[in-house]
Parts: sequence; C-alpha cells; structure tokens
Amino acid sequence: QKSTAVYIDFANVIHWSKKLKWHIDIKRLKQLFNSFDSIKYIHFYNGVLDDNEDSVSIIDNAKKLGYIVTTKPVKKMHLSIDVSGIPKNSPSILQGFIKRALLNKFSIETIEYLNTQLEDLNNRGLRYIEHWKCNFDVEMGRDMLIDHEHKKIEHFALWSGDSDFADPVNQLLKDGKNVSIFATARRISPELDATGVLIFEIWKIKDFICWNKEISNEAKKRLEGYKSKKDSVKSP
Repeated sequence: QKSTAVYIDFANVIHWSKKLKWHIDIKRLKQLFNSFDSIKYIHFYNGVLDDNEDSVSIIDNAKKLGYIVTTKPVKKMHLSIDVSGIPKNSPSILQGFIKRALLNKFSIETIEYLNTQLEDLNNRGLRYIEHWKCNFDVEMGRDMLIDHEHKKIEHFALWSGDSDFADPVNQLLKDGKNVSIFATARRISPELDATGVLIFEIWKIKDFICWNKEISNEAKKRLEGYKSKKDSVKSP
C-alpha cells in the first residue's frame, strides 16, 4: 500500500451538499480515513467567519478530531451592481459577473435588458451584493509539495474540483506520483478532468460519511443484520 495524504478543500466540499441533498459528517469521514493504515496525513482547509458560530464550530471540531487544520478569515467583498452612472448598453457592471467570452455573445438588447434589471434592484435600495471569498489553492499546493519532497508521500487524494489544482496535479503526475480526486458530478473543472487522474464520485461512499439520519435504509438493514449475527455468535 502506498503512503497516502488527503487534502480536503472543505470550503469547496461543503457546498456539494446542495447538489447531493445530503451532508458530509466530518467525524464519520475521519473514522473512514482512520480505517486505512496507508493514510498518513489528513489535511483540512476551511475559512472562518468570526461572527459565525457554525464556521468556528467546524474548525474546532476538525481540530478535536485530529485533522491537520489550515484556516484563515473569509473575505467579505462588496461587488457593485450600481448602473446609475453607465449607459444602458454598457457591459461594464455585467463583466464583473459574466465571463467575457459569454458576454461577447450577448446582443445589445440583452445587455440593455440585464442593466434594466439591475436598475430595478438599485431602485429598491440594492447597490451591491456581498460575496464571500476564501481560496486555499496556495496553501494546499504548498502542503502537497512539502508532503511530496519531505514526507515521501506516494498517493495524493484531493477532495476538490477546483481548476486551481490542475497545475499541482500535473506536476505530481510528472514526478511519478499517484493522484485521485474525490468530488461529485458537475463539480469537476474541465482543467482537472483533463489531467486524466482517477475521479471518484463520493456518492458511492455516502453511507460511510453522511449524517447518521441520512444513512440509507438498505445500509441500516445490512448493519442490523451484521449486529444480529455478531450477537448470535457471542451468545452461549
């Protein structure tokens, strides 16, 4: 078995639950990792909002569970949607939210319509939207490099679908290392997909890592059957 390190971009992973319609329990996830002797390090990355008890609690729990935790404050950015000073056909505000390649495909009428919708929001008192940002691509790339060069890790398991990790992954592959990506459908960037590494759909291990109340009935029945057999063996 090759020595393995796990890198969980939880700031990314936590949003997968909206698509999956179930949640990742970091305690059960850690228990799963602990069952593999080959896993040497489990890195956990997540931002923290000082005024948000949930974000602080996640970090505290991860530390107590034995994850190697890296955190930093979440940046709160105000993105302007104020169109009061621009022509109706100007894309200057829209380009902050829509990629230029797509924006260039829009007709003038479409741009004017979208600006009209923004103007309506302005008239209702909304001049900006709040955007939270907390990327860990630099920190994760650094830790991968350290584990590669100094800790003799052979297999790198990445829990993220972010395109920022395409370069580190390609470098690891070039150096003869094994890389696998754990994610969910449509949460893998084209850049990561193009690396050709093994992509593991996490729904396949749902019953091992989800909240207890979300465990499937089939898995519960199997567990009950296992417990019954175990108890019968113990009985005189």
